[in-house]
Amino acid sequence: MKARPVPQRTCVACREVSGKRALVRVVRAPSGVDIDKTGKQSGRGAYLHARRSCWEKALKSDVLDRALKTTLTDEERERLRKYGAALPDNS
Repeated sequence: MKARPVPQRTCVACREVSGKRALVRVVRAPSGVDIDKTGKQSGRGAYLHARRSCWEKALKSDVLDRALKTTLTDEERERLRKYGAALPDNS
């Protein structure tokens, strides 16, 4: 029996390609930008590694804004910053 291929995604911060399950999806839905814990929420998505350095880099620059094709509000940016601050830093 053949092994199924593992879906690959690129982290928008460090541009490293990893398996989809190793990344966290951020989604722009009609209700706003949020973290997609299921990976199946509808809307435009961007992927980030589950490490603090990638989240800090993505939020410092406009890379996440460009990937989601929107401008993050201060409230959304702060919510994402808090989520990223709770992650380990394995850079």
